[in-house]
Amino acid sequence: MPIETEFAELLPGLAEHRWDITTGLFISDDRRKLVDFTRPIWMLADGLLVAKDNPRAFDGYRSVANDRTALIGVISGQIQHRTALQNAIQPERLRIFATQAEAANAVAAGVVHAYASVALAHRGYLSRRPDAPLDVIDVPAVEKQPAPGAFALAKGSATLLQRVDLCLSDLLGSPWHREMMSGYGFSDTDIDRLL
Repeated sequence: MPIETEFAELLPGLAEHRWDITTGLFISDDRRKLVDFTRPIWMLADGLLVAKDNPRAFDGYRSVANDRTALIGVISGQIQHRTALQNAIQPERLRIFATQAEAANAVAAGVVHAYASVALAHRGYLSRRPDAPLDVIDVPAVEKQPAPGAFALAKGSATLLQRVDLCLSDLLGSPWHREMMSGYGFSDTDIDRLL
């Protein structure tokens, strides 16, 4: 049975056995200490959500870092928080939000000048809000390679992990999978990275 929760609760919920598996999450060394991951289910590139027509001419994290007055929003617990810091954005220029909607609204209101997350997620957000005064900038691979994501399971769930991986082996790259994922903006090239 699906359970709706906030992003920040996904891993604590696994640890507390409130659920058995999460939606796809980026794989990181810190997260691997807390949970086990299935085989990757996607590889996603970062993107910046910016004001319409990109008035500050951002082209990635480093251009935000070079703009000494720019503020960038991130979601609490997301990988992009660390990526921003690794690309020379000073901690005092980061603003942390709980949800995608809060961060996007902050960009639209000029509270922050960019919001870092997954480019595909930004595009999905804007597709549901075509009148939003926002645009998406793809972060170049030299700043951040597309990162793998997978389902997370509680430590000690070896049997479930094995079963899910077996199902994923049959599913990933299949015609049905490619057709389904194309509806979310994934190309055959995106899917081929997983195989």
